[in-house]
Amino acid sequence: MPTTSRDRRRVAVVGISLSDSGRVDEATPYALHAQAARRALADSGLDRSVIDGLASAGLGVLAPVEVAEYLGLRPRWVDSTSVGGATWEVMAAHAADAIAAGHANAVLLVYGSTARADIRARRRTGNLSFGSRGPLQFEVPYGHSLIAKYAMAARRHMHEYGTSLEQLAAVAVEARANAAHNPEAMFREPITVDDVLGGPMIADPFTKLHCCIRSDGGCAVLLAAEEYVPDTAKAPVWILGTGEHVSHTTMSEWAEFTVSPAAVSGRLAFERAGVRPADVEVAEVYDAFTYMTLVTLEDLGFCPKGEGGAFFAEKDRIPVNTDGGGLSACHPGMRGLFLLVEAVRQLRGEATGVQVRRPDGSLPELAVASGTGGWFCSSGTVVLGRG
Repeated sequence: MPTTSRDRRRVAVVGISLSDSGRVDEATPYALHAQAARRALADSGLDRSVIDGLASAGLGVLAPVEVAEYLGLRPRWVDSTSVGGATWEVMAAHAADAIAAGHANAVLLVYGSTARADIRARRRTGNLSFGSRGPLQFEVPYGHSLIAKYAMAARRHMHEYGTSLEQLAAVAVEARANAAHNPEAMFREPITVDDVLGGPMIADPFTKLHCCIRSDGGCAVLLAAEEYVPDTAKAPVWILGTGEHVSHTTMSEWAEFTVSPAAVSGRLAFERAGVRPADVEVAEVYDAFTYMTLVTLEDLGFCPKGEGGAFFAEKDRIPVNTDGGGLSACHPGMRGLFLLVEAVRQLRGEATGVQVRRPDGSLPELAVASGTGGWFCSSGTVVLGRG
């Protein structure tokens, strides 16, 4: 019989962990997957036998089959959705739906990458684009790199709303300030707006510090049905609502450069969670570039459209990317899973960086993780809560 709303189970994050991250020269991506998975399972307190689902992307010819074999798992539910950095929020949405419907009981989301080490060891080169087949063939001849596409969008926002270079730079400065408190962050030295503006130009208006770092690293998140929660080692963090959206792949088909797909995924996630953006107390958003942070916060509803530049000058506003984000802490490729880990850490009171607390000293109740993929091509948003 079809599952009714009354039959749907609640779904919780019961285990999280990072692998060794930052500079990891002596490990394979598979090893980082395994390390993160073991640590997340230990964090949950559950036995590995409960895992009957696996979500993995970005590694191997038959992802997630190869990862499952490496981890010694034989899942009966799998997901290999790959939509760039938003992959993990989208996978979390799919996994939560599968668990709620009874198609799986416990799903492991796991990721690992040696993007930095591979370049240093000359196992690969830096990639400027995603390829030249399909629709992309109509843009590649004009020299659009991945960074250039984000830069074009940032310039449009500056033109339409008066967003300044200094306001964009403030995003990077805050990320570094948060990273300074995080011993796991790859870069912790303070930077200033002048440091950002005076760096080498990568793609106008982005200088080097406007762009995410390149690191190694992995992480894992274990989701489980509510009946497993009494046996877990720590208090659960519940999946309250999710949303996903795909916008475009060619820039000519992007209707509005100043609106990201988070405008849709965020609205859906908040509606399904039954909360408003104003209720959320901490935001972990994808920050491959400073403009991405700014426009995502607008589209999630944390400030009006066009006011993202002024947002970072406000004192009484939601904390963002508390671990230092992809701009300073860690960015091994598809960073979306790290956003979920940090959001859960905040709600548990286990943050390694800046721990958010209410004025009375209590922990936050609600957090949001919102990933972006491609060049604003896709978005996945997850609302998480302690209650």
